Amino acid sequence: MDNQNSQSFGSQSHFYVSFIQESLKSKDRFSIKLIHGRIIKSGVHLTAFLMNNLINGYAKTGFLYARKVFDVMPVRDISSWNTLLSVYSKQGVINEARSIFNEMPCRDSVSWTTMIAGYNYVGRFQVAIRMFIEMVGAGVLPTQYTFTSVLASCAEIRALYEGRRVHSFVVKFGWSSYVSVANSLLNMYAKSGDTNAARIVFDRITVKNTSSWNTLISLHMQTGQVDLALAQFEQMNARDIVSWNSMITGYSQHGFDILALNMFSKMLEESSLEPDRYTLASVLSACAKLGELNVGKQIHARLIRTEFDTSGAVGNSLICMYSRCGSLDIARKILEDNRKSSVNVIAFTALLDGYIKLGDISPARKIFDSLKDRDVVVWTAMIVGYVQNGLNDDAMELFRLMVKEGPDPNNYTLAAMLSVCSSMASLNHGKQIHSAAIKAGEALSVSVSNALITMYAKAGDISCARRVFDMIHLNRDTVSWTSMILALAQHGLGNEALQLYENMLALGMKPDHITYVGVLTACTHVGLVAQGRSYYTMMKEMHGIEPTSSHCACMIDLFGRAGLLEEAQDFIENMPIEPDVIAWGSLLASCRVHKKVELAKVAADRLLSIDPENSGAYSALANVYSACGKWDEAAKIRKSMKHKQVKKEQGFSWIQIKNIVHVFGVEDGLHPQRDAIYNTMEKIWKGIKKMGFIPDTESVLHDLDYEVKEQILRHHSEKLAIAFGLINTPEGTALRIMKNLRVCNDCHSAIKFISKLVGREIIVRDATRFHHFKGGSCSCSDYW
Repeated sequence: MDNQNSQSFGSQSHFYVSFIQESLKSKDRFSIKLIHGRIIKSGVHLTAFLMNNLINGYAKTGFLYARKVFDVMPVRDISSWNTLLSVYSKQGVINEARSIFNEMPCRDSVSWTTMIAGYNYVGRFQVAIRMFIEMVGAGVLPTQYTFTSVLASCAEIRALYEGRRVHSFVVKFGWSSYVSVANSLLNMYAKSGDTNAARIVFDRITVKNTSSWNTLISLHMQTGQVDLALAQFEQMNARDIVSWNSMITGYSQHGFDILALNMFSKMLEESSLEPDRYTLASVLSACAKLGELNVGKQIHARLIRTEFDTSGAVGNSLICMYSRCGSLDIARKILEDNRKSSVNVIAFTALLDGYIKLGDISPARKIFDSLKDRDVVVWTAMIVGYVQNGLNDDAMELFRLMVKEGPDPNNYTLAAMLSVCSSMASLNHGKQIHSAAIKAGEALSVSVSNALITMYAKAGDISCARRVFDMIHLNRDTVSWTSMILALAQHGLGNEALQLYENMLALGMKPDHITYVGVLTACTHVGLVAQGRSYYTMMKEMHGIEPTSSHCACMIDLFGRAGLLEEAQDFIENMPIEPDVIAWGSLLASCRVHKKVELAKVAADRLLSIDPENSGAYSALANVYSACGKWDEAAKIRKSMKHKQVKKEQGFSWIQIKNIVHVFGVEDGLHPQRDAIYNTMEKIWKGIKKMGFIPDTESVLHDLDYEVKEQILRHHSEKLAIAFGLINTPEGTALRIMKNLRVCNDCHSAIKFISKLVGREIIVRDATRFHHFKGGSCSCSDYW
């Protein structure tokens, strides 16, 4: 009788288990509850086999009840524990799973493998690897599933050392011949960068499946071995979508975009496979980089025809493709249609970049304002858009908003903002950005440090620029050295700049063409003609850098400032590239300094043949005539300018005080503090004349009376800016004046006397360099 009852209960258990397994196909949690209710009502014996299946049923349809079933089980076996463990592990509730694992009275390979797979699932790869080592140490034999899980963890974090240890256990326990384990080994070595080991594993796989081939193709693509990847691809008997994607994506990532599109066409022609999201994202990316709008439209048409879901990656790729091909209206429409899905930063920045290239920043800002989740890259893209369009005030305002209510700025944001401060020569703003960089922990990043060097240099604080350079002595790149060399050169510290360049070479750093612009500029500003010739030769012969127009202009300027005008002209005639406006302009400027009328006429004619409306050429030639006392010829040039409606560039100077920029022109009468400025300048003028200053009336290039010339000189823009600065800043502080043209001889001489009279350092940045006036002398040693 007992035996009959046992058989009856056993058949009932199997009956309900079959019901549970059938209901799992529909994943209907209510079916499981109904079956559970029937089991209780029937009074069937609750065997471990039946309860384990019930736990599994709840686990796969809604795991909350699984624990309740487990807790009321009269008898639990190891399968019961493993089933519950699997519930929490697969749901990612790994801490609860670990608690259950610790409570288990005994553990088998399934228990350990479940935990290893769970840790791998939640991204705790190191813990998964440690658990595998503990499992082996506990004497539990790993299964193929154990190895595939732990090798996946090794692959994710490129843990090559640990991966090799696992490989040794694979060999020890005899799992090498299993394709799934071999593929996992192959994947681990491929992702960890050990191509030789990966190839050995691949060659030893006796029955290679599609996954094996795909992993090796992907490895070849990652290492740039495109031809080898193609060779492996051609050997495959059967290809899946991953095979085609590996080739298409690999080609696109390595810049072989035409080959990527060709491979896509081949896939459509030779295969019955349908492209997936990865395929489409890659081919659209290739279209974007090639500017293949028509091909991109064909792909888009296919998506519409097949009703393919264009949210997410595909939609983003479409936006990028249309944006980079200039079809911004279509890109914008796709973005608006996909607003509720995941439009990513790359898509937004591509559209933003499209508007920026058109100089139309307003639509980009509207899109920016409409985005709900704006990360640091989106903020940075918008700021850079303003910067590239010269909208520095808007960039500064947006940065302030970002600091107030957005994400923390990264090194790209800070570098962009520092370039704004460099353009504005705003030391105060630059220092604020520097403080933000320190707060964000980015002050010592190379890109930010390089931008800080440039900012401090352009704002006139060469000492701070040097301190920043010294602080990054362990991770300087070519840009760091070049930025500092250029900074020293612009501030007239030519010998220091050249010494820094020699230090750079001694450390094995390779200079680029911009480095040599700095080196030649340094030679120019201190008159080192022989050294300049030597470095110009070194640039070509030692470092293989072909001279650009900037290098040639530096050489012409070097010869011209030194009075070697014939050599300057000879250099122009034998330049390796066609002389441009800058080259002839440099020669013309030297002719004015050295009063070489005939050569000035030649230089001006050649310059105007390239750029007929260049006002600088007319002005410079007129100034040469005036400097030589040829007033009639100067008048003719100015009359010609008026007739041709060529406008002369007006000279002006500016000073920033309390974050407000004050701009002054010659004889400026518009400033609110005009009377105080003119009275201050009058006192200064009398004071420096008593000290021995003699006005250089030759700096007024017009035929006027001496008194009129002196009045004009007294009211030059830089002198008015200095007077304003003296009125509005505390005694003893340095004044920083910016000027758009070259400082004239009279102002240069006068400011030397003023610096001594008022006991202040006065830093003037003109069109070519910085002048540091202090105690009656200038850092340029009167060579400029």
